[in-house]
Amino acid sequence: MNAATPLVLPTVLVIDDESRSQDAIRRTLEDDFNVVTAGCADEGRTLLDRHEVSVLLCDQRMPGTTGVQFLKEVRERWPDVVRIIISGYTDSEDIIEGINDAGIYQYLLKPWLPDHLLHTVRQAVEVRGLQADMQRLNLELRTSAPVLRARKEEKQARVQDAFDFNRIVRAPGSPMDHTCEVAARIARYDLPVLVLGESGTGKELLARAIHYASPRAARAFVMENCAAMSETLLESELFGHKRGAFTGAYEDHVGMFQRADGGTVFLDEIGDTSPGFQVKLLRVLQEQEVRPVGATRAIPVNVRVIAATHRDLESEVRAGRFRQDLYYRLAGMTLAMPPLRERPGDIAPIADTLLQQASRELARPAMRLAPEALGCMMAYPWPGNIRELRNEIYRAVALTEGAELRANAFSSKVLQGQPGTAAMAHRTGNGLPQSGTLQERLDAIEAV
Repeated sequence: MNAATPLVLPTVLVIDDESRSQDAIRRTLEDDFNVVTAGCADEGRTLLDRHEVSVLLCDQRMPGTTGVQFLKEVRERWPDVVRIIISGYTDSEDIIEGINDAGIYQYLLKPWLPDHLLHTVRQAVEVRGLQADMQRLNLELRTSAPVLRARKEEKQARVQDAFDFNRIVRAPGSPMDHTCEVAARIARYDLPVLVLGESGTGKELLARAIHYASPRAARAFVMENCAAMSETLLESELFGHKRGAFTGAYEDHVGMFQRADGGTVFLDEIGDTSPGFQVKLLRVLQEQEVRPVGATRAIPVNVRVIAATHRDLESEVRAGRFRQDLYYRLAGMTLAMPPLRERPGDIAPIADTLLQQASRELARPAMRLAPEALGCMMAYPWPGNIRELRNEIYRAVALTEGAELRANAFSSKVLQGQPGTAAMAHRTGNGLPQSGTLQERLDAIEAV
């Protein structure tokens, strides 16, 4: 059996022309450190050449030189040594000179307390170790640039795959196919895009897919819901502000347009913005620069803007509630997200995907949809679209004990449906097959 490797203690060098001071410091530190002593600067230089010194404790008043003057030399020749001055004098000029020129870590006054001295030296040794770790990490970063680049590219590829157009869940032949096909074609071109559709239809998901299929994919994608803020706060969030620009502006704030420089800004519910904000946004799009609130100069930005709204912007323009010139700036290409009630074939695959997500996030075993549950979902018009469908499925999973999600776990509004859907609910409830995949059951429903 091999003998244990002896513990190597950090070395502390003490320079003091009084032997009693040397002995006192040695007795205080020798249990935790390897202590070497010197009576003058020349002896200190010799020991610094012979030993790997972690911490240097130096008296300020020594024959021939001062501690600060000597530590200036130490800083140049042995920069990794943590330097501490011990002095019985409180000359402020010495203290300032020591901090500025000699780079001392601490300035201890005599008479020192043993516990305080020991604590200070322990901290100094820790600082030395952290400095060494930082140097090592900096070296590794410089030498591992190809590795970091490869990791970045790998993560970038995973993100792009996660937000690919094929990841937008839909059934074969879905009306979403045409929307995704057009979006994929225009993603590579630096055109502004306006996405129209009801709330909850997946406009943000489509915007992300456009961004990650574009040449801007390696840069930031940032989003803001324009309906959730006042005009002043929205301007600050998007364009930034300077400290003191308004009450509560305690520091500079970098806006989203600057953070997304080279990438994409997604402005959700753009149709709910005020006329005043529309003027400011138009100027940013025209000039390709932002002026933070309270700033005296503009900052160039290079972003692609994707806007979305549940409103009919053409009608809003005719009514005078939305600027025509801004509309044409945003609508370089217009895409429409059909509501869920217009693509009933997508309900089954979307519900199945959401069910698996809910099972994982709620720590439940894998679950399956009962046929009558699917029929119930097919009979409901989903005015809240995919967002409402998600809420219902998560709620139902939380209320279900077994592995099969049944219709009775849905809320009453889904169970009762809406006027005009009772006949469909009756047909699908009586005609659903009791086996097969979700798509096969869906095909049977649509054939009724």
